[in-house]
Amino acid sequence: MKLLEPWDEHNQALVENVHPSDWVNPRPAGRYNLVVIGAGTAGLVTAAGAAGLGAKVALIERHLMGGDCLNYGCVPSKAILRAARAVAEVRAAERFGIRASDVQVDFPRIMERMRRLRAKISPHDSAKRFRELGVDVFIGEARFVGPQAIEVAGQQLQFAKAVIATGARPAVPEIQGLASYLTNETVFNLASLPRRLAVIGGGPIGCELAQAFQRFGAEVFLLQRGDRILPRDDPDAARIISDTLRREGVRIVTDAKIARIDGQRIHLASNEVIEVDEILVATGRAPNVEDLNLEAAEVAYTKAGVTVNAHLRTTNPRIYAAGDVCLPHKFTHLADATARVAIQNALFGGRKKWTSLVVPWCTYIDPEIAHVGGTSGQVLTQRMENVDRAILDDAPEGILKLYLEKDRILGATIVAPHAGEIVSELTLAITNGMRIGAVAQTIHCYPTQAEIIKRAADAYNRTRLTPRVRKWLGRWLRWSRR
Repeated sequence: MKLLEPWDEHNQALVENVHPSDWVNPRPAGRYNLVVIGAGTAGLVTAAGAAGLGAKVALIERHLMGGDCLNYGCVPSKAILRAARAVAEVRAAERFGIRASDVQVDFPRIMERMRRLRAKISPHDSAKRFRELGVDVFIGEARFVGPQAIEVAGQQLQFAKAVIATGARPAVPEIQGLASYLTNETVFNLASLPRRLAVIGGGPIGCELAQAFQRFGAEVFLLQRGDRILPRDDPDAARIISDTLRREGVRIVTDAKIARIDGQRIHLASNEVIEVDEILVATGRAPNVEDLNLEAAEVAYTKAGVTVNAHLRTTNPRIYAAGDVCLPHKFTHLADATARVAIQNALFGGRKKWTSLVVPWCTYIDPEIAHVGGTSGQVLTQRMENVDRAILDDAPEGILKLYLEKDRILGATIVAPHAGEIVSELTLAITNGMRIGAVAQTIHCYPTQAEIIKRAADAYNRTRLTPRVRKWLGRWLRWSRR
């Protein structure tokens, strides 16, 4: 088992919930309606949902229940990011007429708070809770021994259907000399703030943690192999974030080709040498498909993960997959959504397609980037600097891009301090096929940053006021004055 450090009361409480030291696996109960491998978000939602519908369910986890999200991902990272935002808010207080004394960052206390909150959340994902939900919880390595059988801790489980939800892990690039490094699975074990930190990878995780550690007082180098950070995001949105990070002191090196690493010295192909105290690798995620003996289950897979069709069914019609182990987009909320698809299709012969889901995502940098839907069609752009609430909040840096086909909303990109909250309105609109006129007619509270959506809708309506329409309206109004 990977150890959580330090071994304080908070981490002990966490582990007692999600991998109890005295846990005794139950005796297998005949043939299960559903066996779920992996107790991350996708596995937990699948197991709880199926059991709630009356199915006989077994859930297998080899490490920590709660998976990446609770233990190494969403929960600890957002606790850290909130602390980093607090630091930035205090440093910026003078802009609001508030004089704050010199900011003192207590990094050990920040990390202790993270561990305390993570432990507080962990009962929701605990082995005990799922046992109380009627799920047979097995802790141990799962291994297929046939198309309808799984072995765990010396016991064999027979199933009518199964769901593979083993998630993903950090993908570590092959770099000569890369030996001592952090990933998202170990960075939250840090007890002291690194004086100089190199972050390899300019995607969401790399950018989020680069900003956080810079705000805490580290000198951060963000090394991105491509020509810009956040390559999957809108270029204008990524440019705002790049400018923000540079202004805060993060040194961004694009087109960074690492020739070799010697201890904590990073040698770039450009002959530049960067010396740091810690190296954080944030270069993507790799699906956990090893050691499952998928060949015995007749389940096809590649380095991209378990192979599934639009219904999440694998090459074995009795076995489905959900979440990071099979999807190109590795988001907790998508793991949750696909788990619900898997339940419907596996247990009730449903034909729901995961590919029909409208999936938003958010990078929790400050300001946040959120996106939903496609990026084709007519583009409407509004800038946050024109929104009253953004002016009052002294948060003018941000944009909204709406992508339209005629008057139907196809997609959106938002850069704003709370973009992840704002994007839900547009996700609802796209999911339900709403037209932009419906948004224009929706009353938004004033002043809010979400008003930017209504501003965009109003701007679209003004484009419909063509010279011909304006001419006829003028005639009508002149006539109505008689």
